[in-house]
Amino acid sequence: MFTILLLLLPCILLHLVNFLLGRAEFPSSTLELKHEEAPQAVPSSSIPETLDFDVFLSFRGEDTRNSFTDHLYHGLNLKGIDTFMDEERLERGKPIAPKLLKAIEHSKFAVVVLSEDYASSTWCLDELAHIVQCMKGGRLKVFPVFYHIEASTVRKQTGNYGKAFAKHDENFKKEKRKVKKWRRALTRVAEVAGWDLKNRKESEVIEEIANRISNILNDELSSSNNDLIGMDSRIKKMEEYLALCRSDDVRTIGIWGFGGIGKTTLANEVFKKIRNQFDAKCFVSSVREESTKVNGLVGMQKSLFATLLHCNEDIQNADLGIQLLRTRLRNKRVLIVLDDVDKLDQIKALADESWLGPGSRVIITTREKHELDSCGLLADSIYEVDKLKIGEDSQLFCRKAFKENDAPHDYKELSKKYVEYAGGIPLALIVLGSYLRGKNVIEWSEAFDRLDEDPEEDIMNVLKISFDALKGTVKQIFLDIACFFNGENQVRVKKILESCRFYPTSGMRDLLDKALIKINERNELWMHDLLRKMGQDIVHRQFPNEPGKRSRLWINENAYKRNRSWHDKVLAENTGTTAVEGIFLILLAKEEIQLDADPFAKMCNLRLLKICNVNFSRCPEYFSKELRLLEWHEYPLESLPSSFKPCQLVELKMPNSRITQLWHESCTMMENLVQMDLSNCKFLIKTPDFRKVPNLERLILEGCEKLSEVHATIGDLQRLVVLNMGRCESLESLPHSISLKSLKTFNLSGCSKLKEFPEIVGNMEALSELFLDGTAIRTLPASIQQLRGLFWINLSRCKNLTCLPMAICSMTSLRYIYMSGWLFVPCKTATTEVPVESSVSAEHKDELAESSVSTEHREMESSVLFNELATEEI
Repeated sequence: MFTILLLLLPCILLHLVNFLLGRAEFPSSTLELKHEEAPQAVPSSSIPETLDFDVFLSFRGEDTRNSFTDHLYHGLNLKGIDTFMDEERLERGKPIAPKLLKAIEHSKFAVVVLSEDYASSTWCLDELAHIVQCMKGGRLKVFPVFYHIEASTVRKQTGNYGKAFAKHDENFKKEKRKVKKWRRALTRVAEVAGWDLKNRKESEVIEEIANRISNILNDELSSSNNDLIGMDSRIKKMEEYLALCRSDDVRTIGIWGFGGIGKTTLANEVFKKIRNQFDAKCFVSSVREESTKVNGLVGMQKSLFATLLHCNEDIQNADLGIQLLRTRLRNKRVLIVLDDVDKLDQIKALADESWLGPGSRVIITTREKHELDSCGLLADSIYEVDKLKIGEDSQLFCRKAFKENDAPHDYKELSKKYVEYAGGIPLALIVLGSYLRGKNVIEWSEAFDRLDEDPEEDIMNVLKISFDALKGTVKQIFLDIACFFNGENQVRVKKILESCRFYPTSGMRDLLDKALIKINERNELWMHDLLRKMGQDIVHRQFPNEPGKRSRLWINENAYKRNRSWHDKVLAENTGTTAVEGIFLILLAKEEIQLDADPFAKMCNLRLLKICNVNFSRCPEYFSKELRLLEWHEYPLESLPSSFKPCQLVELKMPNSRITQLWHESCTMMENLVQMDLSNCKFLIKTPDFRKVPNLERLILEGCEKLSEVHATIGDLQRLVVLNMGRCESLESLPHSISLKSLKTFNLSGCSKLKEFPEIVGNMEALSELFLDGTAIRTLPASIQQLRGLFWINLSRCKNLTCLPMAICSMTSLRYIYMSGWLFVPCKTATTEVPVESSVSAEHKDELAESSVSTEHREMESSVLFNELATEEI
C-alpha cells in the first residue's frame, strides 16, 4: 500500500497544483492547452537566468505562429532587435514557468498579437495579465497588433472573445478574480495605440513595428551620454514639477534660462525618460525660428498631427489648426515639448492646456520668462535652469579638455581658473575645454591671459576665445556658417567653400573638434545660437556704422535686429565696397528698393549672393566674377548680363525668373558649376549648351512650361546625378541618345508632349529612379535594359504607351513599376518568363506572362505591378 502511494504521489501533487490554478477540474481548459502551439524562437527552457530582451512576443501559436508572428520575429531580428518568442510553451496543462515570466519582466517591449481566438487560450491570458502588470510605472512598453480583429471586440470582449469568456466564466466559477483580471488586461491593452492589419499588407505593418522599436532603442542608446554632467538632479527636479503620479490633471511646465545654460538638453532628456508613459508624444524643436517662416505655425501644427495622430491634415491657417487640434486631442494623454518659445501665440497655437486629455503634460523651454507668466504659470510650474554646481562644472570641463573626470596635476590650477571664468555655463565649459584639448601648459596660460585682459562677464567673450584661436581660413568658414549657412547641408556648403579655397574638410573638422559646430542626423550644419550670434557680432563690429565696409551682410528670419537695417544704406545709397564678400537679402514679404546706380558695381569681391522677395527699381547688371553662389528668386531680366564671367560659380539658382535664354554663346566655361536650378522659369524656351558646364551634378528645370528644346549636349553630362524636367509641358523631344553614367534620378513627369524616350548608350547603371508618368511616350526602347540599377519606374497616366519590351523583365534590380491609368497592350515578341528577382505580385504575375502572347487590351487596375522582394522575405 505504501509503495502504491509513493508511485501515485507525483500524480497527486500535479493534480493538486492544477486544481489550485483552476485547471485540473476543468477538462475543457486542459483540452484548450493541448491545442495550443508555439512559435519557433528561443525555447523557454533555454532562457538564461539573467534576461535582457528588447521585445517579448505574445501570441496564440495556432493562429499566427507560422505566419504573421514568425515574419514579425524575423523582421525584428533583421533590425538587430533581440526578440523572445517562446517555442516550447512548456508541458501542456502546466502553469507558466518562472523563467517565462522573467522573459516578460526583463524585456523592454511586448508586442501582443491579438488574433481571433487569442482569448480562448488561458495561457495567453495569463501571459497578458503579467504583461499588463509590468506596464505599471513604464517598466514595459506594450504595442498591440489587431490581427484581423477589431480593437473594440478585444476591448469589450464581444464576438469570439465574448464566447471564450462565456466558457471561462463557466470553467472558472471559483476563480472569478482571475477571469476579471484577464478581462481588465485585454481592455487595457486594446486601449493602447497599435496596429490594425485590416486592409493593410503584413509586410508594411511589420516594417513599421520594427522601425518604431528600433527608433526608440536608438534614442535610448543616444541618451546614455557620459557628458551629461549634473543632469540627474535636474531631471529629478523636473519630475517633481511634472507630478506624473497625478493622472487626471493637465499640467504645463516651463524651463527658463538664457542661451547655453542647457534648457534644450534638459527638456530632451526628460522627454526621453517619460515619453513611454503617454499615448502619444512630440518634441517640437526651434519654435522661435520656425514660427518666423511663412506659415511656420501651420507647419508645426501639421507636424503635431503627423506625430501625435499619425495623419496628415490640410490646415489652411493657424486658427483652423487650433480647432482641429482641440477636437482631436481632448481625449488623448499626450506629452508635448515646445523648444525655444519666444511668443505667447506660439504656445496658444501648438499646445494649449484646454485641448488636451487628462494626464497630459506640456514642457516649454524659453529665454523669455514673461511668456511663461503670460501663460498663467505659477512659480511652482517654472523651472529656472541654474548653472552647474561646484564640482559638476569642473567634471564637465575636464571631460572635454582631458577626457577624464579630473585634471592632471600640472593643469589643476589653470583648470580651476577656466572653470571659475566659465561660471558654470555648460556651453562655455564645453567650448573652452574642447579648445584647450591637446595644448600645453604655456598655451593654456597665454589663452587665459587674453581672457583676463577683458574681464567683462559677457558670455560672448568666453566663446570668442575659441574663435580667436582659429586659423585664417577656418575663421572665414565659421563666419560664413554663422551668417549664411546654419542649417544647410554640409556637403553642399563644402563645395562652395572649397571653391573659395577655404579648405573646408580640415576646417570643419577643426570647428567640430572645438565644439563650434555640429552636424546633425540630416547631415546639416548646426551652430548654437550663442555661437552664431558671436560670429554675427564679430562681423558687425568690423564697421558698426558703415555696413558697406563689412565683409558679410544678411537679412533673413534668423538675423538679429541690428543687422536688419543695412540694405537701404548699402543698396539704395550705393555705399558698398570691395570689402563685401557675401549678401543674403531674404525678405518674408515683397519689398521694393529704389536704386540710383548699380549697387554691386563696387563689390568686386562678392562671393555669395542670395536675393528673395526683393524688387529693385532697376535691375543690377554687374555681377562679380568671384561669385560662387548666385541665387536670385524672380530674377527680372531675360538672361544673365553679357559682361558676367561666372568662371568661379558653383551654384546658379534662379527659380520663378523671367529668363528666356540663360547665357549668351560667348559666355565663359563654368567648370566649377555643380548645381543649376531654373525651376518654374515660365519664359525659358531652350537650354544652353551644356559643354560649358561639364561638371554639373544637379539640373532642375521643373515647371518650365515653354521649354521646347533641350540642347543635345545634355546627354553628355557625365557627372549629372539629378535631372528634373518635370512639368515641362511644351517639351516634345529629347536627344536621340543619352549616356549619363552618374545619373541617379531622372524626372520627366508631366511632360505631356514628350513622345519618345532616348536610347540608352553606355553605362547608366547608377540610375535608380525614372519618372515618366503623364508623358505621351508610345514605347520604351529595348536599350532600357542597360539601366541595370533601376529600382523604380513610374509609367502612370502614359495613355499612349501600348507596349512594354519584355527586356524589362531581365532588369533584376527593378522592384516597382507604377502603371495605373492606362491600357496595357501586350507585346508578343518576347519571352513569357518573369524573373524571380523581380518578384511580380501573385495577382499580376500570370497576367504579365500571358500578356506577352496575347493581343487583348488589358486594363491595369493595380498601381504597383512589382512588389519589393525584401518585404516578402521578412
